[in-house]
Amino acid sequence: MDRILITALAAETIIGIHDWEREVRQRIEVDLEMWVDLRAAAASDSIDDTLNYKAVAKRVLAFVQESRFRLVEALAGEIARILLAEFSIERVRVTVHKPGAVRHSRDVGVIIERSRDA
Repeated sequence: MDRILITALAAETIIGIHDWEREVRQRIEVDLEMWVDLRAAAASDSIDDTLNYKAVAKRVLAFVQESRFRLVEALAGEIARILLAEFSIERVRVTVHKPGAVRHSRDVGVIIERSRDA
C-alpha cells in the first residue's frame, strides 16, 4: 500500500496534566503517515484521484489548536479517529511530539497506529 507523509506539523495547544500546563499553550508537532491507494493518481496525474494532504493538514491543525487534552496519547488517538472518519485513508500512523516535556531530553512523544478495518 502507498503512503503519504506529513512531518513536523507544528501547533500550539493546551496539553498536559499539571496545573500550569492547563494555563499556557505549548508547542507540539505531529507526524502523519497515511496509507492510501495512489495508483489512480499516479496514472491520471490529477488531484481528484489522491488524498488532498493540504486539507488533511488544515483539519489536523484546526483540531489540535482547539483541543485541551491532558495526554498526548489521547490527542494522537483522536487525530487518528478523525482522519479515518473524514478522509479516504486505509491506515494511519500518528506521532505526537511534545518537545521539552522531560528535562534533559529534546522530545517526548507517542506513536499510534489505527486502521479502517480494526
